[in-house]
Amino acid sequence: MKLTREQLKQAMAQDRRAWDRRDLEDILELYSDDIYFENWTGGSAHGKAELREAWTPWFKGGGFKFNWDSLFIDEEQQQATVTWELEWPSTEQGYLGKPEKRRGLDLLFFQNGKIIKKLTYAKTTIVIEDQRVKLTAR
Repeated sequence: MKLTREQLKQAMAQDRRAWDRRDLEDILELYSDDIYFENWTGGSAHGKAELREAWTPWFKGGGFKFNWDSLFIDEEQQQATVTWELEWPSTEQGYLGKPEKRRGLDLLFFQNGKIIKKLTYAKTTIVIEDQRVKLTAR
């Protein structure tokens, strides 16, 4: 089942609303049982149960907000790209808990009306307390 451009837009709007509410179960409704997710550190989860386990600490901790900048939809390929800015308490050494802004993008791939793959990428420079901070490899 291929989604129309309008259906893809609606799915992405539903995804955004669920993230804004920090409603993990509503977010997971949009994902295939066979979802493959890869985060900006290279960590990954395969399957909805693994993804729920990986994301639960985020949602329990709260304090994060994704601000979407743009959305690109490719109906033919059943894909969407979202650029975003994340505001949250920093997890970086030397800046733990300080307000951080991180920019990135998500590539989302749909199959049979659900998100089957989500790849997340982030810039290597972030903003903490209005200062640019270059991330270093650990």
